[in-house]
Amino acid sequence: MNRPEVNDLTAVELLAAYRAKTLSPVEVTRAVIAHIERWEPQLHALYAFDPESALAQARASEARWLRGDALALDGVPLTLKENIATQGTPMPLGTAATLLAPMLEGAPPAARMKEAGAVLLAKTTMPDYGMLSSGLSSFHPLTRNPWDLTKNPGGSSAGAAAAAAAGYGPLHAGTDIGGSLRLPAGWCGIFSLKPSLGRVPIKPAYTGRVAGPMTRTVRDAALMMATLSRPDARDPTSLPPQTIAWMHLDRPVKGLKLALLMDAGWGMAVEPETAAAVQAAALLFEQAGAHVELLQPFATRQMMDGLDRFWRMRSWLDIGALPPERQALVLPYIRAWVARGAQLTATELFHAHSQIAALRDAALAACEPFDYVLSPVSPVPAFAAEWASPLNDPQRPFEHIAFTVPYNMSEQTAASINCGYTAADGLPIGLQIAGKRFDDLGVLQMAAAYEQMRAPQRPWPGPKSDC
Repeated sequence: MNRPEVNDLTAVELLAAYRAKTLSPVEVTRAVIAHIERWEPQLHALYAFDPESALAQARASEARWLRGDALALDGVPLTLKENIATQGTPMPLGTAATLLAPMLEGAPPAARMKEAGAVLLAKTTMPDYGMLSSGLSSFHPLTRNPWDLTKNPGGSSAGAAAAAAAGYGPLHAGTDIGGSLRLPAGWCGIFSLKPSLGRVPIKPAYTGRVAGPMTRTVRDAALMMATLSRPDARDPTSLPPQTIAWMHLDRPVKGLKLALLMDAGWGMAVEPETAAAVQAAALLFEQAGAHVELLQPFATRQMMDGLDRFWRMRSWLDIGALPPERQALVLPYIRAWVARGAQLTATELFHAHSQIAALRDAALAACEPFDYVLSPVSPVPAFAAEWASPLNDPQRPFEHIAFTVPYNMSEQTAASINCGYTAADGLPIGLQIAGKRFDDLGVLQMAAAYEQMRAPQRPWPGPKSDC
């Protein structure tokens, strides 16, 4: 068997190699930078790429390894989504309307990863204000899907998903408020965990917003969670510190009660290939001894219309406060979407906001009888690179998030893991595994079990040609 390229090694493998002195952080960082320089002109996944800073961090890491005082993730290459603040780097929020200024401090996920010795290579791209499941942005160049450059990586953690699939090192962190970790993970064939609300401290914190790992393997995501979940008082929604054996991923499937949700109750219909891949995954769990039962839809169009109106108003308040010349810089799709927010009455907004609680209650009640819920991540595979969403219609912006957004509102944990590929294009298909609130380790264990059961994966994509 050929030895894997350095940039394809997992974080677990890199740490083992550092301990064995068969690789060094500097050697690995140089190899990943060289790989990025071949790939990045085609993908446009990165923002604030700083090879010199990365090499300086790698040299400091190498010195710690030589002294015998290495940190938890010492020398492992990392990217962070650009809305996870890092000290000294401007945060454009994906939009040309932002006035750029260096951030004064790093957000909790950035601080934890820095404390653990990870080597920050770059920030990763996102769409305007993170309000698209797309790599389309008015600030960043168009981010593309490594599996097919004519396709979209999804979003809003667009660059992070593309970078993980392309082998820009093993560790990537993104954020999620309606599917922004899981959707691009599903469309790019990687793994991602949306933790329970508060499990990973974040700033700013608000309803449904979480940060989480985006990796090629479940084990690397668990490794990241051991660091990301450490406490930070700056997040008022964070959970109390808890000792969790993040790397204990072995768990029998036999006897578990699983639900299979194939109809979300609203939104786009699940395409046949996606349905077949998810149903095949459920069958593997069943063959391993789990009991699988079909779950009826629990979300409604009324719930999603309420969320849509609430988010339009929230975004309109931000964008509408900008001077006209800066409003004009926002992506036209986003401007068209928020325009309705300016017309909402207080009564309409109150009723819209109440649907967050309605969706939360419905999701928790539907999931309560089951250990875990299986479903598609997205009803469709990756779409055209230039589109803002699978329908590319600002008046129907959320039809593809019907399977993901309930678990943000209910504060439950959910993961995306690849479960197949489309026949014609070889595009990845994502399986979502959702668990009860706070059962983040359990969802990782279920994903690890499926990772072992599923068919061998296709080789990761590489640069189509040197640029």
